[in-house]
Amino acid sequence: MTYIEIWTWSRPVADLTGFDVEATDGHIGKIDEATYDAGTSCLVVDTGWWIFGKKRMLPAGVVERVEPDTKKVFLACSKEQVKDAPDYEEARRDESSYRDEVGNYWSRR
Repeated sequence: MTYIEIWTWSRPVADLTGFDVEATDGHIGKIDEATYDAGTSCLVVDTGWWIFGKKRMLPAGVVERVEPDTKKVFLACSKEQVKDAPDYEEARRDESSYRDEVGNYWSRR
């Protein structure tokens, strides 16, 4: 997946705030926020107890599918990949250097 593709939804989606998030090997948390801007779309996932209350910013391209009826988002990655991803830094969220760091991590997956 290219760097640009990682930040792009494969298809239009509804508001995903509050949806459960499932990695390929199990539940990882809930969506705090989702953005839908062209080329910079992402999810902010609250991992709760799983990794000590940390949040992760996941590019839209990591989403495999969305099931609106069950309010679940399924990722094309493992729990370990999410755990190893850069920590979410709200203050840096819109900085290109932070997006590059997150995007480069996920582009290698």
